[in-house]
Amino acid sequence: MTVAMLDAPPIYSPTWWVHKLATRIRDRRAKIERCDAYYRGDHPLAFASEKFRTAFGGLFNGFADNWCELVADAVEERLNVQGFRFGPDRQGDADAALIWQRNGMDAESQIGHTEMLVTSEAYALVWGDDDGLAQITVEHPAQTIVAYVAGSRRKRAAALKLWTDEYDGSEFATLYLPDGVYKFRSTRRAFPGSIDLGGVFAEWEPRAVPGEPWPLRNPLGVVPVVPLRNKPRLMADPVSEIERVIPLQDAINKTVADMLVASEFGAFRQRWATGIEIPLDPQTKQPVEPYKAAVDRVWINENPAAKFGEFSETQLGNFVGAIELLVQHVASQTRTPPHYFALGGQFPSGESIKSAETGLVAKVRRKMRHLGESWEEVMRLSFAVEDDPRATIVDAETIWADPESRSEAQHVDALTKLRALNVPDEQLWEDAGYSPAQIARFRDMNDQAVQRQALGDLGALSVEPFNPTPVEAPAPDGITTA
Repeated sequence: MTVAMLDAPPIYSPTWWVHKLATRIRDRRAKIERCDAYYRGDHPLAFASEKFRTAFGGLFNGFADNWCELVADAVEERLNVQGFRFGPDRQGDADAALIWQRNGMDAESQIGHTEMLVTSEAYALVWGDDDGLAQITVEHPAQTIVAYVAGSRRKRAAALKLWTDEYDGSEFATLYLPDGVYKFRSTRRAFPGSIDLGGVFAEWEPRAVPGEPWPLRNPLGVVPVVPLRNKPRLMADPVSEIERVIPLQDAINKTVADMLVASEFGAFRQRWATGIEIPLDPQTKQPVEPYKAAVDRVWINENPAAKFGEFSETQLGNFVGAIELLVQHVASQTRTPPHYFALGGQFPSGESIKSAETGLVAKVRRKMRHLGESWEEVMRLSFAVEDDPRATIVDAETIWADPESRSEAQHVDALTKLRALNVPDEQLWEDAGYSPAQIARFRDMNDQAVQRQALGDLGALSVEPFNPTPVEAPAPDGITTA
């Protein structure tokens, strides 16, 4: 094992970077885990009353009227990468699609989008496999982080992946710098299920990998970890899509808990009676309820001064109205269409759906711009791994599926009108939602149809029916014909 850069100044040395970035990862894990728990529906009943706990005990400990999952999924369901376009001559589409498919990115990209929406960030790591082919993996923000060069929001200075061995509790770290990859192992030991080390610095030692030098040279010359950031800003960190929903979610859960208590103690009409004699149990000498309510029972009292009545029940509709109001706030603040929450009113259709989803579609398109830049860089790094000159193409474009909801008849009618404007067929196929692979197949099918037509026309010209003019043979000598 060859150890390099250990004599470098402490500032910006590999060990310094590991300490710095590992601390940042640990500091933000609590926030990430909180957002992740709310997405999964693991909500603490922080505002449940003592009456609720007394009435139900641990029956509803896992209860949550979870809207956080819907808010994130409503966006993720419309973020579907279909392919890439490299350069004005469309070169690179097929090769980029091959790299994308080889790494299973149709599914992995959706996982990355979900983690980004829930936790605020996710990462795509690009490296080469044993065969020199590009390998893309999606990384979780609880294990990965990126640092930027001072004064820059784009140029990455370092990236770290930090994880814990599930068997002996050892912490492992892989540091990515522009010049090399440095692998470390902690000298401390944490055990599975134990409390995290928190902000305590672990001591790090180089981690040797058989047959691999330390550090491992980085042939790309850049940090190969690309962030996927939700709602990036100039002077602030990205934010989770559900972070601002959490207070409203807590209020919804509290209101539902109050409704359950009211349904337990106040939803049934309580009856009262005066002027009656209360019998006593002959053994315990305790008062016994004189009447029992049932369908086949009649209450009778011979005392003419006796009176009967009932208390009105608690109206649960008040709680329902409060819950609907809170859910409407969730819908408005996250720009999620109201019909996703099944709020009151008739379910929209046609133009009403399109109008209701305008805000969501605009939000999704904005995320496509930022995510598209990240995925394009991922593909450029993938080309660089495979020594493809297209790694330098900067006018790349991510092809996304149409995020709008529309009927098939409306969509086809719009495309038909566009064709009247001489829009090329391949652009219409793309607008129709077909993937680059399907469009390539259409192109081949059209080429084959043209070839068959050309061969058919050529056959019609060259294979004319041969009808020779009959020639009368001369008669033998001495024989005449009539």
